[in-house]
Amino acid sequence: MTIDAPGIESVPDFDDGEIPGRPQRPEGAGPDTEPGPRPGARLTGPEGAHAPPEGAPAPPGPGQKPARLMDVWVYKGKAYDLTDWINKHPGGAFFIGRTKNRDITAILNAYHPDPAKIEKMLERYSLDRQANPFDIHPKNNAPPFLFKDDFNSWHDTPKFNFDRSDDLLHRVKARLREPAMAARVKRMDRWFNVVAALLLVAYFGVQALRLGVPAWMPLPLFVIAMVTLRSCIAGYGHYAVHRRQRGANRALVSSFDMNYVALSLVTQDGHTLLHHPHVQSEVDIKKNVFTAMMELPRLYRVPVHTLHKIGHLFTGMPARIVDVIRITRDVGVDEVYGTWRNARVHFFGSITVRLLLIGEFVLFLAMGDVWAWVLQFLATMWVSTFLIVASHDFEEEDEEEPGDDWGVHQLQESYDLTVVGNRYVDCFLSAGLSPHRAHHVLPFQRSGFANIISEDVLREEAAAQGIGWDKPKSFATDRLPKLLRAYLLTPSRDAQANGWGFIREHLSPKACKASLVYARAGFGGISSV
Repeated sequence: MTIDAPGIESVPDFDDGEIPGRPQRPEGAGPDTEPGPRPGARLTGPEGAHAPPEGAPAPPGPGQKPARLMDVWVYKGKAYDLTDWINKHPGGAFFIGRTKNRDITAILNAYHPDPAKIEKMLERYSLDRQANPFDIHPKNNAPPFLFKDDFNSWHDTPKFNFDRSDDLLHRVKARLREPAMAARVKRMDRWFNVVAALLLVAYFGVQALRLGVPAWMPLPLFVIAMVTLRSCIAGYGHYAVHRRQRGANRALVSSFDMNYVALSLVTQDGHTLLHHPHVQSEVDIKKNVFTAMMELPRLYRVPVHTLHKIGHLFTGMPARIVDVIRITRDVGVDEVYGTWRNARVHFFGSITVRLLLIGEFVLFLAMGDVWAWVLQFLATMWVSTFLIVASHDFEEEDEEEPGDDWGVHQLQESYDLTVVGNRYVDCFLSAGLSPHRAHHVLPFQRSGFANIISEDVLREEAAAQGIGWDKPKSFATDRLPKLLRAYLLTPSRDAQANGWGFIREHLSPKACKASLVYARAGFGGISSV
């Protein structure tokens, strides 16, 4: 059985306890049990607004599945029906359609260059009432296992004040709209694209040299080159994910997959619409999925996660692509991509990259150099896994409630990374995570080079509000050692919760089952990362 969700992805609906990282439900709680508000949670709309709007489906009874929700988008506590707007807006179905039954306040303000204009337009689609819990999908129209079991979108989506014209985000956007700065940003976007194209040529050249004249491309150099180039190309894909989904960019976003970590076809929603606007909150699925390996005993993590990712590459992600195509047909292409013409370009890009990644293995196997492929796969996969989490403190619990300034919160929850020390080089080497603080405050920008030249403006405006700028952290000497200790040497969650020693942690039946399920999940298309 699968969950037909047009959001992040569709996944096999395993029974509770079968997905590593998913907390258990309280005894007696059904799959759609709605928890009460957490202490200190800030609610959207008037307190106590829990009566369903006219025409809303009745809440499900015990053991029943919820009825289809009304077509509602929530913005600043009010309800809107944007159905008629989807085909009129450049974002179209890909972004607007996927945010149905969500609170889009942070999304719209983070990604639109001039939200004030949009707010006036939104009034045409107003339902003339306050939003209430019946308007919001409890799991953001996403597979439930991506969230904590007691997560509920109505209560747990962070709220920020975007009405102040003097907050950090407004001030920075105003300066970036100045003609000279806007022209400079466009220029840097073009240079970013040129560099990415050259890196792609180098990527194929390195493999051709290794297979054709291996003496000119010794194994250590080949592995280092492939790790570097895959990370760089994925860095381009990272920014392609943040661009308007138009034309060739619909296919180019799949370059995000080149480092063996993601399947952009199903992670675009989670990355752009759940991680970026709501970083380090319960909505941030990037934080949730990257800690899934902590369910495994320490000594099992490297081999089991490696097997998981091998399954991800060869069968899991191809199966997921097929599943997304099926969902698009069943749910309706207008709900997900707008038209089949748009959808086909997304599918073409994803299938092409998948065939390329698998085809490279077949080619190296046929040429008798399979171990070169294996070594570059292992090195790329593990370096990329830790690189992607290095720019946030996902390994640490954040107990503090965020303030009401969204831009300031983004700065506080993000790190800039250095690899070799040059920001323009590091931008690619880090898969787009070097100018990371600017990227998080300005997720609508199209390239890492644009983030870099905008950083000075952001620093100045942050300083004007008394906010210091943290020194970039070195991936190799600062973040990587901490991440290795946190993700590979920390006892499993069960061992910590039950006070188990090293032997029981590794030999308990529950640990063995978790390891088998985790490995199987990769082959089935459920990837923890």
